[in-house]
Amino acid sequence: MQGTPPVAHTRPASQESLLLDYLSRLERHRADRRAAYLRLSALQTHNRREQHVRMTVGAFDDLVKMLQAQAFSMSNGDLMVIYKSQAQDEVEAAIVKLRFLFSDDPLIANENVGSGGAFCAWYDLAREYDDLVAFAQNALAEEQAKRRTEQEVAGRQARFAERPKGSPFTPELLVRVEAALGQADLANLVRRQAICAVVGNATPQPVFHELFISIADLRQTLMPNVNMNSSPWLFQQLTETLDRRVLSLLNKHDDRTLEGDISINLNVSTLLSPEFLVFDDNIKAGMRGTIVLELQKVDIMADLGAYLFARDFAHDRGYRICIDGLTYSTLPFVDRERLGADLIKLIWDPSLTEERDKKTAALRRIGATRIILARCDTPSAIEYGHSVGITLFQGRHIEQTLMNDMRRKGIGRARGR
Repeated sequence: MQGTPPVAHTRPASQESLLLDYLSRLERHRADRRAAYLRLSALQTHNRREQHVRMTVGAFDDLVKMLQAQAFSMSNGDLMVIYKSQAQDEVEAAIVKLRFLFSDDPLIANENVGSGGAFCAWYDLAREYDDLVAFAQNALAEEQAKRRTEQEVAGRQARFAERPKGSPFTPELLVRVEAALGQADLANLVRRQAICAVVGNATPQPVFHELFISIADLRQTLMPNVNMNSSPWLFQQLTETLDRRVLSLLNKHDDRTLEGDISINLNVSTLLSPEFLVFDDNIKAGMRGTIVLELQKVDIMADLGAYLFARDFAHDRGYRICIDGLTYSTLPFVDRERLGADLIKLIWDPSLTEERDKKTAALRRIGATRIILARCDTPSAIEYGHSVGITLFQGRHIEQTLMNDMRRKGIGRARGR
């Protein structure tokens, strides 16, 4: 059971995407338009400080205010200025001022003025519109690749920072925690995260919601200075106690947060316990088909016979089984069909894009429609999933997209009043 990480804020549209959008709107008005591309990124470091960037952009402020030009500060530090032909003299004057400002830089000092210069490239949209669009498309692709890399690095750093620290988890502490759990109201620690169908560019559609106890919040509440993951076997026993508490919460039909199609993380031993039988007796027969039971691969392999018995019991009662916590390296050891699982949950990792053909073939043997790609924190995870036929996704990026969609619908309803 893992706590849901904080949702990242959506980043605004990049200057590269705004440039491409602006060019598309100029397609029918290119006759009197020109462009100047200033390669500020080629200047020496001391000439690329923040104040230099402000002065460079400020050189075109008057033209922008008079609607004679539009400036785009690219993510690599360069500047694209698209302007009306009648402002040619003003644009050239601004660039002369900038060349003077950076006159000590080798890029300017060694510039061959007769060839148009290395500092500035000129475009006439009437003749070179397609070339400029192609340039903008390449710039956008590079910016998106850079953004994806930054997001992946940030995601890895966040996961590393979330690793629990503290003193070891001991049997004595486990006894204390279990005693506290027996009396505590855990409803505030129950989290839900949507597993969504995502097809093409359509908004994610929730299929069911995973319910789980946030271990991070539990640790912070009960023993913030203890690393509960330091002993796998004690942690396993703790999760079995949490299983029983979750089942107890689910038996409370007055708790509306637990309505709808759901999945719950359980141990194999919990499926064979009296607590699960009580839970099973308390729910309507028609609801069982809407409940997915998520089991950890390690727990399954620890006692395969117990799993097979529990699986048959769960299937007979109408539940679905999902094998959770798989990575590409563990896939060869898990045969979904032979284990009789309905779904598997694969943890997203950028390394899945390496040796793509080999890994794609392995995923398709499992059945892409039976795979949930989890921990999708960035758009690149969704892009990869779509490339191999996966349509079910879970993670921060999905949650953020759902929240943004809810906000848009809320704004739309407010405007419609």
